[in-house]
Amino acid sequence: MSQQQLSAPYIIFLGDAKDFLMAKVAKGMVHWRPEKCIAQMRLPAAKVNLGLPDMTMKQAVAAGAKTFILGLAPMGGTLPSSWVPILKEAMEAGLDIASGLHTRLNQVDDLVTVAQATGKKMVDVRQPSLNFDCGTGLRRPGKRLLTVGSDCCVGKMFTTLAIHQEMQHRNIASTFRATGQTGILIEGSGIPVDAIVSDFIAGAVEQLCSANDEHHWDVIEGQGSLFHPAYAGVSLGLLHGAQADALVLCHEAGRTQMDEIEGYPVADFETLIETNLKHGRLTNPNQFLAGIALNTSAMSEPEALAELARYEAKYGVPVVDPVRTGVAKIVDILEHY
Repeated sequence: MSQQQLSAPYIIFLGDAKDFLMAKVAKGMVHWRPEKCIAQMRLPAAKVNLGLPDMTMKQAVAAGAKTFILGLAPMGGTLPSSWVPILKEAMEAGLDIASGLHTRLNQVDDLVTVAQATGKKMVDVRQPSLNFDCGTGLRRPGKRLLTVGSDCCVGKMFTTLAIHQEMQHRNIASTFRATGQTGILIEGSGIPVDAIVSDFIAGAVEQLCSANDEHHWDVIEGQGSLFHPAYAGVSLGLLHGAQADALVLCHEAGRTQMDEIEGYPVADFETLIETNLKHGRLTNPNQFLAGIALNTSAMSEPEALAELARYEAKYGVPVVDPVRTGVAKIVDILEHY
């Protein structure tokens, strides 16, 4: 398995974030991995507060912190020059650094010099750490679930993490498999599939969730959508490499237009289900739809519950909102599969 290994616990850097939209990585980490987050560091202009103790780098190291996490992404995912001295200070204090920026810290000469002098790691989670083989399509033991989407940003990562958490509560053997930078920072390991050459995406996913005990579930974070004109290639590679037993289709209720892609409507659900299963069954002919996850955050409670019930009656599978209702109905099916 290819991994971006992070040493816990973490101090989360919030920079000068004005809201949680800018600091959504940090918010996700604290929500899903609170036991790994022991401190935050904010610049004076920051408006965001994770509810963690504010510490300097030295205070965080004394409290046990191992990694300094860049918990936000500036415009364009670039590294502000004003952050470079802060990152140097973090390594000099004894901290590794992890970043989901497009700018690769390991290509910033000043930072590389300090990393070499201190022996600390800089983990660029958008940079694959190993070479991969092409996919084989060969059957392998273990159970696997993959989230797929009607579009980008519809809740695939949140749904995957919620299903894994519910499995843990029930003592079902399972592992969350991260495939994007935020998921990797939350989990501490994974592969950034959007940074892998297309020929090797399926093989990388086979390596990420390789042969396992027959009762063990790999719960795999999905990316993009088969119907997205820019990102469908990543989605298809994930489908083939995951060789998933179960799919969960994720959608934002009410969304009719592809995110920031003018002229491309969201496909109807019959097409979404049929197309994902058709392509997924290339490597697992027994693949099935285990449920639908709807993001109903824009709806009132009565509207949301009515929408969930309507989808469930129409498609004959459990339909949940991971935030409003949890995902227990989906895990009920998986537990007895």
